[in-house]
Amino acid sequence: MNQQENTSLTTAEFLLQIKAIKLEPNQPFTWTSGIKSPIYCDNRRILSYPKVRTYVRQEFSRIISDEFPAVEVIAGVATGAIAHGVLVAQELGLPFVYVRSEKKGHGMENKIEGVVESGQSVVVVEDLVSTGKSSLLAVEALRNAGCVVKGMVAVFSYLLPEAIAAFKKANVPLITLTDYNILIKKALSIKYISDSDLKSLMDWRENPSAWGK
Repeated sequence: MNQQENTSLTTAEFLLQIKAIKLEPNQPFTWTSGIKSPIYCDNRRILSYPKVRTYVRQEFSRIISDEFPAVEVIAGVATGAIAHGVLVAQELGLPFVYVRSEKKGHGMENKIEGVVESGQSVVVVEDLVSTGKSSLLAVEALRNAGCVVKGMVAVFSYLLPEAIAAFKKANVPLITLTDYNILIKKALSIKYISDSDLKSLMDWRENPSAWGK
């Protein structure tokens, strides 16, 4: 098993253990968008578990050092990835900024909080990638400020076809600590889910809007 496979499986197990991710194909969750889903992810829970929080920080830092060695600034996506981004920036000894989902309605009306200069290379830290829309809006804001976005790291991705296409179109390399496929593999191996749940879970990933109807 290589380093990435080990990281993916370990992260998936941690997320299940601390209930940052819940899988309930027979009692689906409803997302804000109205989509019915057999999975719910709240990676903010990571911050309450020092062992898991440290692991995520160390793995993010390792990946960024290996894949984006010339990075000058770490940027977190508000709000879920701010804390993770700060921890990674501290570990790497780099400046940190965060990107709001929209401009403040007062003061300087900043969308990017912190100090970043045109031409600087940036890696974006995200906690969760679903459709990719909010993540890529953060990239767009940084690019509009003149930054060179080298790529994005995230704790987890659902691997939705919509998101994969969007990141490819935006030319943003995305590296995740773990993803939906690995999570399902780990959940099966530890008997968190049964074989009978598998088809429903994979059907959802391929077409979330039609699932369960």
